[in-house]
Amino acid sequence: MTVAIATAMACSGMYASANETGAPSDVIPKPAEVVMNRGFYNLPDGGVTYFIKGNADAAVRSLLEQGPVNAGAAKKMSSANIRVEIGDDADAEGYTLEVTPKYISIKAAGARGAYYGLQTLLQMTDGGRVRQIACCRISDEPRFSYRGVHFDVSRHFRSLDFLKKQVDAMAQMKLNTMHLHFTDGAGWRMQIDKYPRLTEFAAWRPQRTWREWVDNGSKYCDRSDARASGGFYTKEEMRDLVDYAAQRHITVIPEVEMPGHSEEVLAAYPELSCAGKPYSGSDFCVGKEATFRFLEDVLTEVMDVFPSEYIHIGGDEATKNSWRDCPDCKRRMEQEGLKDVDELQSYLIKRIEKFVNSKGRKIIGWDEILEGGVAPNATVMSWRGTEGGIKSLKSGHDVVMTPGAYCYIDGNQDAPFKEPASIGGYLPLAKVYSYEPVEPGLTPEEASHLLGVQVNLWTEHVADSAHAEYMYYPRTYAIAEVGWSKPDKDYDDFYRRALVKNERMKRDGYNVFDLAQEYGERKESLEEIDHLGRGAKVSYNLPYSKQYTANGDLTLTDGVRGGWTYGDKRWQGTMQDFDVTVDLGEVKPLHYFGATFMHSEGAWVHLPEKVEFEVSDDGVTFTPVATVWCDVPSDFPKLLFKDYGTAVNASGRYVRMHAFRNPRPGAWLFTDEFVIN
Repeated sequence: MTVAIATAMACSGMYASANETGAPSDVIPKPAEVVMNRGFYNLPDGGVTYFIKGNADAAVRSLLEQGPVNAGAAKKMSSANIRVEIGDDADAEGYTLEVTPKYISIKAAGARGAYYGLQTLLQMTDGGRVRQIACCRISDEPRFSYRGVHFDVSRHFRSLDFLKKQVDAMAQMKLNTMHLHFTDGAGWRMQIDKYPRLTEFAAWRPQRTWREWVDNGSKYCDRSDARASGGFYTKEEMRDLVDYAAQRHITVIPEVEMPGHSEEVLAAYPELSCAGKPYSGSDFCVGKEATFRFLEDVLTEVMDVFPSEYIHIGGDEATKNSWRDCPDCKRRMEQEGLKDVDELQSYLIKRIEKFVNSKGRKIIGWDEILEGGVAPNATVMSWRGTEGGIKSLKSGHDVVMTPGAYCYIDGNQDAPFKEPASIGGYLPLAKVYSYEPVEPGLTPEEASHLLGVQVNLWTEHVADSAHAEYMYYPRTYAIAEVGWSKPDKDYDDFYRRALVKNERMKRDGYNVFDLAQEYGERKESLEEIDHLGRGAKVSYNLPYSKQYTANGDLTLTDGVRGGWTYGDKRWQGTMQDFDVTVDLGEVKPLHYFGATFMHSEGAWVHLPEKVEFEVSDDGVTFTPVATVWCDVPSDFPKLLFKDYGTAVNASGRYVRMHAFRNPRPGAWLFTDEFVIN
């Protein structure tokens, strides 16, 4: 999908850029330093010539050389329209781009930098469609060395063409790491010669979508089954992807999940589970040597295909339940002097790290690999907030930040009532863009271990490739800028540039969220509400969750209502009933009680079965005055907000609200304001 400069600059203008004159004002990510000068450079009608001095690689040449025969190399630097000078530092990503009235110059310490300079030039000229370029000087380099995008191809298999298409988009935005999550409970997606049942059985299921598969018992089927849906990549296809990405200065990091999220492996090879039978759990048995033989065999074949410095080993969300009663795991813990199952997981991580290190590679894993003691040389990918990442930075470990609150784009990017299926929640472009990876309090030495950032899309609810692109863009633009540009953010300017980028992406065949028609935050959350109970003291007869405290004991009478997501620190949550009493200070006439509750089935957030309201003059003896029942099925698939409101004719000083939690196991209850009038 990359448009060669030689080709594009020979084209006539077919698209109206935001700038009639090519300038750096539309570039994403924003360059570090721009100085505008007088004058313009006009691209010649007869095609563009170039001259390269130094060590140009295939990536640089592919941008310059592909195209019609009348646009090619000049015989000497002084006669070239584009003059590229490249040094010997292969890892350097910075560059200087200068547009003068007579020529365009790109200078870089290495080929990576020259490649990024050419990408900036392509954006300035809208792929060559804008033929007059404003004179300027750009000095640019990335803030972080790791700028990643995560692709979950386990839940829903994506074609090789889809992945290559996203590589092209990444290259335009100077993103340099593709994290390929190709193993998980929903399917194994890469050919492993030594274990063919991984792709003959564990890569296939009788249902097309993840949701249908889960609803029907999460069972796999043979590839030959007429119902089989899924797929896998051959080693040659993966090598093809690795080469394609490398030609665009993008590294592909493979992920092999362990010890959890491994249902598909244990269904195909049940002897690797604690119970020794299929569909009996999701965690490898750490007590069995067969587990380590399998993992080492698989990793050996994976590393033969992927030359990346890092191998991702997962490490997240292991249940560890079967380990507690497994004789093999108990024996392992006794032999190794391990005090609990957290240390047993750490044993596996450390042993796998030693093996991976022996092959000249490094491991990276989700922040759960910290549990029980982090492996000596491991890099941590911090997703459960930033606490794990900060702990790792302070201990001298390298870290990639990808906190769910900012970087997990599997939630809605706009008002849920107008968006396609998602896991729930609300993560608009503005919030992604606001993320600052370097938190206050880090020393320069600690911050030096922060490698960069990554955006993640998990695809339980994203069955189709067009839907996946819709979720990635434009939010990936924001992570590209967070990872590359200086932290002096200006959202209004970024929003303008994102609109321009969106139009260009659509023209190039990408399905993007229509940012221009963004609805925005839940309207009720934008203005405070005044009512009789506002500011009144609230007593909690049952405690709320420490995880979702919102404004603490003031939450239900602070006049502030929640937005589209329970994680916005306005919604208060509990896994018990909400049973609260509001003290109005004196006996008052009362005519309305009401509270809004959230439902988000995919996130296990459910409406209360009923809400009872009672009043009292003394706070001891209460009189029931109203009950509001739930009229929404607990498996309703979309996000909604129900107002449990009712007119009353009563008086009292104390008002009690008792919301009865949905009895489904694991159900959460969320509310934001108890309105009394």
